[in-house]
Amino acid sequence: MSRLDVNSLENIFKKSHIKGFTPYALAAFLVGLVGGFTSLFSPAFVEELNLPYNNTTWTALAMAMSTAAFAPVLGKLGDLIGRKITLLIGIAIFTFGSVLTAIAQTLFFMLAARFIVGIGTAAIAPVVISYILTEFPQDKIAKGFALYMFISSVSVIFGPTLGGLIIEYYGWRAMIWVCVALSAVVFLLCLAIGDKKASVKKGIKNFDGVGTVFILIFFSLLLCVPSFGQNFGWQSKLFWAVLVATVISGIGLYIAEKKARNPIIQWGFIKRKAFVLSVIALFITQGLMQANMTNIIIFINYTQPENSVISGYAISIMYIGMSLGAVILGPLADRYEPKKVLVGSLILTGIGCAVMLLFAQNTSVLLFAASLGLLGFGLGGNGTIFMKVVLSGVPAKNSGAGTGIYGLFRDLAAPFGVAVFVPMFTNSVANLINAGTAEITAAIDSVKLLSVVELVCIAVGIITVLFLPEIYKDKKGAKI
Repeated sequence: MSRLDVNSLENIFKKSHIKGFTPYALAAFLVGLVGGFTSLFSPAFVEELNLPYNNTTWTALAMAMSTAAFAPVLGKLGDLIGRKITLLIGIAIFTFGSVLTAIAQTLFFMLAARFIVGIGTAAIAPVVISYILTEFPQDKIAKGFALYMFISSVSVIFGPTLGGLIIEYYGWRAMIWVCVALSAVVFLLCLAIGDKKASVKKGIKNFDGVGTVFILIFFSLLLCVPSFGQNFGWQSKLFWAVLVATVISGIGLYIAEKKARNPIIQWGFIKRKAFVLSVIALFITQGLMQANMTNIIIFINYTQPENSVISGYAISIMYIGMSLGAVILGPLADRYEPKKVLVGSLILTGIGCAVMLLFAQNTSVLLFAASLGLLGFGLGGNGTIFMKVVLSGVPAKNSGAGTGIYGLFRDLAAPFGVAVFVPMFTNSVANLINAGTAEITAAIDSVKLLSVVELVCIAVGIITVLFLPEIYKDKKGAKI
């Protein structure tokens, strides 16, 4: 990291808007820290129940569904009842879901627990971004987003390694109880300090209740479409039932939001070129993060089952890369045209995926770390800069709604990648094994196929980014 970047981070902490950011920073730190700890628990849980590894798809999907679907609803709620109240509600739900996770004994109970954790996450993220968008100086927005990404990423660094050690010696449930204790401490700290001027707002009169129902149904089902297709077959009745229900609920959502007096989904904000192209790029690139994290854990379980801690080390390095990418690449969007910086960060992401072509039976932790570290560096920059592009010009009074809508699609991107790339890898391994291929060989062949597919996606993402508008020449801003 250059001295200039270090000084920039030091200076930003001296500003008054940073003082009010404290509870939001703590909440972002909590979500990242717990996310790091729990990144390894899903394979351990399905192994405890003697379930196939492809069931990790469902535990990840359950949390992803609620994280994405509730984001615009709770972002809008933050505009109405205040950021601090929404933040505290989110942390409380997050803690409760973690308690349920720790005591889960069946797959169905675990899915419900992770869904509740996702609701808490969905309440936290929009209000954190909303604070940056409204309280940071306009020429420091990208630095604010970089700070947020840095906090979120750096908090995860030691989580996978420590979580892996706790799981190895005490079991995954002990690790979850540690997360519960951390959540309770952060709740008490945020209760004691906070953004008092944003605690009371307009109230929830005329809240879009009908739209809320359709949002939750449609976006939850939308995430299920690729997972059901991959796991039950694209011609199966269950897949087609989900697909038809998704289309019907999507039509219902459109009608409900057109009629709503105060709609949650703002079509004027969504239909902008900056939003549409950014979302396309997010879907085909950012989903690689969680997908590759999960797939590499499973790959190690197949090829080096006696050395499970190695995945924790590699994943920690991925989050170090994300932290560095956020603070080095992210602030560049305040000085240079964001889409130019995005192209560079996507190239780094592609290099990280290309390293997967070198994976073998006895892959060293250094090679895993090189792949995930480069991937993380690019993703840390991408996440920061996409926020700058999409949210540029959002009015302060609708900052929660705007960040919630953005959060919805951002949060859909990662689970979409999980829903597509995790089953692609696990099902490929299973199919090769059923065809007579040795288990280790099947895992190696499948991870290399995955790498090629991801490289194609990144190439398409770079082409998409090149068509983004130059936001420093766009004086109109976001319409919401």
